[in-house]
Amino acid sequence: MRERRSKDQIVIEILSRCADGENITKIVYQTNTNFTTIRTYLNNLTKNDLLECQGTSPILYKTTAKGIETMNRLKQIQSAVRESTV
Repeated sequence: MRERRSKDQIVIEILSRCADGENITKIVYQTNTNFTTIRTYLNNLTKNDLLECQGTSPILYKTTAKGIETMNRLKQIQSAVRESTV
C-alpha cells in the first residue's frame, strides 16, 4: 500500500501546480485530492499570502513570490530529511 502524503507534500504540489495560475478543478485532479480538502488548503494558502486569486469566472489561483520561496524551502527541508534517514 502506498504511503500517505504529508501536509507539506500536498502544499508543495498545490504551490507547484499554481505557479502559472490554475482553476480549482485542475488543482484537485492534478494533486489527487478532493474538493473539500483542497478548499481548506487553498483558503489557508491564500490567507497566508502564498496564493492569490485572479479573475472571477473561473477563479484562478496563482502562486505568489512568497509562495514560491516557501515551496523551495519546503523542498529543501524534505530533501534534507530524506538524506538524513538514508
